[in-house]
Amino acid sequence: MFGIEMGFGFLTWGRLVMFIFAGVLIYLGIAKKWEPLLLVPIGFGILLVNIPLGYHVMGFMMPDGTMLDYLPPTWSSLMEQGGQPIGFLSRIFQYGFGWELIPLFMFIGIGAMTDFSPLIARPIYFLLGAAAQVGVYVAFFMALALGFNIPEACSIGIIGGADGPTTVYLTTKLAPWLLGATAIAAYTYMAMVPLIQPPIIRAITTKEERQRYMKPQLRSVSRAEQVIFALLTMVIVGLLVPDALPIISCFMLGNLLRVSGVTDRLGATMSGAFIDIATVFLGVCVGAYVAATSFLLPGPLMVFGLGILAFAFATMGGVIFAKIMNLFLRPKINPMIGAAGVSAVPMASRVVQRLGQQANPKNFLLMHAMGPNAAGVIGTATAAGVFLAIASGP
Repeated sequence: MFGIEMGFGFLTWGRLVMFIFAGVLIYLGIAKKWEPLLLVPIGFGILLVNIPLGYHVMGFMMPDGTMLDYLPPTWSSLMEQGGQPIGFLSRIFQYGFGWELIPLFMFIGIGAMTDFSPLIARPIYFLLGAAAQVGVYVAFFMALALGFNIPEACSIGIIGGADGPTTVYLTTKLAPWLLGATAIAAYTYMAMVPLIQPPIIRAITTKEERQRYMKPQLRSVSRAEQVIFALLTMVIVGLLVPDALPIISCFMLGNLLRVSGVTDRLGATMSGAFIDIATVFLGVCVGAYVAATSFLLPGPLMVFGLGILAFAFATMGGVIFAKIMNLFLRPKINPMIGAAGVSAVPMASRVVQRLGQQANPKNFLLMHAMGPNAAGVIGTATAAGVFLAIASGP
């Protein structure tokens, strides 16, 4: 009509399904306040990319001149053959994700927001953060058993770390055709921590264990300790797993700006406006990668199922290892804090705090849970480096 081509005639059932999915994510973010800073822009991006004929949003020109109104899963190989992104979001995706900038920017901001004091005060919590990574490797081997190749299995396994930026970074490097599925799974499950973790924790702990009291006060940590911790962690992880160095260095740079005492303005910027801007671009671009034509397929949908299993095994791994530690520790710890070994900061710690007070109103487990929680971020970054080494090996 009037020379204008409308999109109504190009609506498909797949696009309508994605409209509903986008609406659910936006509803959860706004009405339920589940990770709104992530779910709202992701939902918006999903809605945006599934509007037909949206060439100027996430469009891609194929080598033969054909135009798509979404970014195809094979975008990286097509670009090598002469294909070009033509939409404004696809160009942001090309440089922000293709050059790995946005996920690394996110790590600087997250580092500036992270308090490692509880972990430094009690380094034994490193073990709980490491134990929670069992979910990453369980999902990796399950994905291999289901027929995914090694790069795909690595990208699926890392979902168990409950760390969105790490998932985006690793998938972009190893299996960009799965980015929409892995990123949406990681961020959705992060938002659903208050629903997923409590039944798992209750199932593998006794009432007596959940009631176990821990003194809320940890020893005071000096500024010098925090500075040394940031630098030493980067050096040790970088030497042990060089492939993890981009992630861990950005993470510790942000943390150093927070704790140095002389870069407060930079730390506040990184943990405020900087990470907010990066979050908007990451959320909208990840959502805009979830087009019906490339998402409603058996492979991406299987990723969702494996993601929830990865998250469940990560939670169980942390709690079970805390119970094993209690065979040797005096006084014993509340095993629920092991569930905070996943990287969902600070949601997992808040879940442990709430469950602890429900079992024993005198309990205040938040600071104890923040130790494994911070260790989990380092553990997931290290696991990502291991996967990069595996996938790029001979």
